[in-house]
Amino acid sequence: MKIQKQEILDALDTITVAGEGKSMVESNAVKNINIFGDEVIVDLELATPALHIRKRAEVDVMKAIHEKVYEKAKVKINVSVKAPEQEAEKKVPEIKGKPIPGIKNIVAVASGKGGVGKSTVTANLAVTLSKMGFKVGLLDADIYGPSAPIMFDVEREKPLSVKVDGRSKMKPIESYGVKILSIGFFTSPDQAVVWRGPMAAKALNQMIFDAAWGELDFLLLDLPPGTGDIHLSIMQSLPITGAVVVSTPQHVALADAKKGVAMFQQESINVPVLGIIENMAYFTPAELPDHKYYIFGKEGAKNLASDIKVPFLGEIPLVQSIREAGDVGRPAALQEGTALENAFEELTKNVVAEVVHRNENLEPTEAIKITTMAGCSAVKK
Repeated sequence: MKIQKQEILDALDTITVAGEGKSMVESNAVKNINIFGDEVIVDLELATPALHIRKRAEVDVMKAIHEKVYEKAKVKINVSVKAPEQEAEKKVPEIKGKPIPGIKNIVAVASGKGGVGKSTVTANLAVTLSKMGFKVGLLDADIYGPSAPIMFDVEREKPLSVKVDGRSKMKPIESYGVKILSIGFFTSPDQAVVWRGPMAAKALNQMIFDAAWGELDFLLLDLPPGTGDIHLSIMQSLPITGAVVVSTPQHVALADAKKGVAMFQQESINVPVLGIIENMAYFTPAELPDHKYYIFGKEGAKNLASDIKVPFLGEIPLVQSIREAGDVGRPAALQEGTALENAFEELTKNVVAEVVHRNENLEPTEAIKITTMAGCSAVKK
């Protein structure tokens, strides 16, 4: 007996998919039918992963083919599960992917691992840019460990709502000439932020696009340590001018910093790396000002920058007053006439020079596009 494909379809059209009220053919659950003599292979795609639904579908298909087409047919059934399209869309937060009017340069400050002083460097870079006469904003994108409110002594501040072109927007908190937004303004000091990636991304998008940043020469993004969800969400949201990677000279930190640079340099992301900053480069005791102790190793970040052919932007020593300044909310770069002020000025000048060089020689960065496919993320331009 020669089995016809239409006979199989007619038989399956009599089976109702559990929970849907439609036949397998009407609900488009039948994806493919292959017939090889008396062997019939049916590919099904169901909307539910429930095991009892799958088993019932397999039994019903086999029974229908045996009763209505050929009782001796050898039936093989392949079942896959498809998540509803609208559910997949809900998991991906709305992403703008466009420049913010009025903001000239967006610089991401990243680190491969935590504890290397990334937020401290970002805060001091921001106030130094402001001292140089630039209009500066700082977005504390470290959702799970926001520190900008403490470092700028604005822990008790709350952003106000202002009208801009008829729309309500958040007014960033201003301190030392820097406009600041952080999730820390919206949570209590003892409250942990326990959010999944999409929720964190949505909060970031609100702070980026629903804020009245005004005219800025630089918007600094203090990214979380590592390479993950938040980084992709930020780069999906904004066309980043360039990225700065902070590391200590320690070998363990350098290994992670190298991964951080590699993330930005991926072909699918392609954010220019402005350079590497070496923090905690050496320790000089106050009583021995001519001595340098290389506690975490010597010139590790400088050598890494040379090895991977990215600019070395400068080094910041391990000094107690930097920590103290951050703790009391007055960044160390504000200490006039000190070696620290000079170090941060030199570092900031190098960052500005690299931004200018990047803008003169490269096309504007595009926000990346991320699509979700079969439970994994694909990143593309």
